[in-house]
Amino acid sequence: MAEQMVHSIQATNLADILERVLDKGIVIAGDIRINLVDVELLNIKLRLLVASVDKAMEMGINWWQTDPYLSSKAQKLEDENRMLKEQLERFEKNPPA
Repeated sequence: MAEQMVHSIQATNLADILERVLDKGIVIAGDIRINLVDVELLNIKLRLLVASVDKAMEMGINWWQTDPYLSSKAQKLEDENRMLKEQLERFEKNPPA
């Protein structure tokens, strides 16, 4: 006589799970330390945040807007900052009389 396997699995698809995670956000944190005779050789701090852009901005996280590799506006700001620093160095070397 063949027995039937019965599973009670809640039907939740991957899209629903991903939507919940991005909406609420999830943080994963961990530290790795390697010591030898009370001398710290390595210290790694891991921090991972998975959230939607809207949720991240709501939390005050917007680093991608100023990263020159991700934003053309950031590259423009970086160039302007470099130019201003050069002007300041020239001014400090030769102040007006």
